[in-house]
Amino acid sequence: MPLTFHKKPALVAYVTCGDPDLATTRQIVLAAIEAGADVIELGVPFSDPVADGPVIQRASERALQQGTSLAEVLTLAAEIRQHAQSTGLIVFSYLNPILRMGIRKFCKVARAAGVDGALVTDLPVEEAGEYLAAMKAYDLDPIFLAAPTSPDTRLKHIAAASRGFVYAVSRTGVTGARQQLADDAKKLVRRLRRVTKLPIAVGFGISNAKQFAEVGKFADAVVVGSAIVETIEQNRGHEAAAVGRFVKELSAGSHDLTKSNWPTAEAR
Repeated sequence: MPLTFHKKPALVAYVTCGDPDLATTRQIVLAAIEAGADVIELGVPFSDPVADGPVIQRASERALQQGTSLAEVLTLAAEIRQHAQSTGLIVFSYLNPILRMGIRKFCKVARAAGVDGALVTDLPVEEAGEYLAAMKAYDLDPIFLAAPTSPDTRLKHIAAASRGFVYAVSRTGVTGARQQLADDAKKLVRRLRRVTKLPIAVGFGISNAKQFAEVGKFADAVVVGSAIVETIEQNRGHEAAAVGRFVKELSAGSHDLTKSNWPTAEAR
C-alpha cells in the first residue's frame, strides 16, 4: 500500500538492522511502533556508509560483524509486517547491496515482505531509470533525498520521481545529531512545496523533542535516525525499552502543535 502519514508531524524512525543483532532490532522496531512511530526506516548495514556520521558507522560495523545482509533485513521486514499492518516500512540502503541481490529481485522480495518503499541513499535520481521501472512494476514507493544545495531543476526531477514522500535533508554533510537546526531546512521545504504535493519529511540532525516540534511546524514528518541509534548503543541489554521511551518523548514534543499552528500550503 502507498505510504501515508496519519498525523502531523509524523515520526519516521531509523534503525540500523542487526545492531546489536536482528532479534533485538525486531524488538526495538516493535517498541518504536508501539510508542508512536508512523514509519520505520530499516537500515541495511554497509561497509562504506559515506553519507553517515560516526554513530551510524559504528552501528553498521557491529551489524556487519553479525553477518547482517539485505536478505535478512527483508525477512525482518516480513516479520514486522505481521505485527504492524498500518505502519510504513522503508528499506534504507546503499546501492551496492541491492545491485548484488539484483534490482528486480530486491523489488519482488520487498513487495512480498510487505515493504512500502525504499530509499537508496547513493543513487542519483538522474541514474535511477532501471530502479524506478522495477519499483513501479512492484508497486513500491521510491523515495529520494533533496538537499539544500540542489537547484530548482533538480528538485523538480526528484519530486517527479518520488512517491510516498520526499526526504528533505536539513543541511549538507553526514548524518548525526546536532544541537541546532539550520534555517536551510525550512527554506528547502518551502522550495519543495512549489514543485510537489507529496508530503515532505525532514531529517539529518534531529535529536530531541524540542527540535522535533520545531521541524513539525513546517514539515509533514520528521526523521530521527542517529539519536535513536545512539540510544541503542548506550542502553545495551535494554535497547527496546530505551527506544520506546525516547520515541514517546519525541512525540510528546509535538502535542502542542494544533491544527491552527499549521500554515496554509501557500504560506509554507
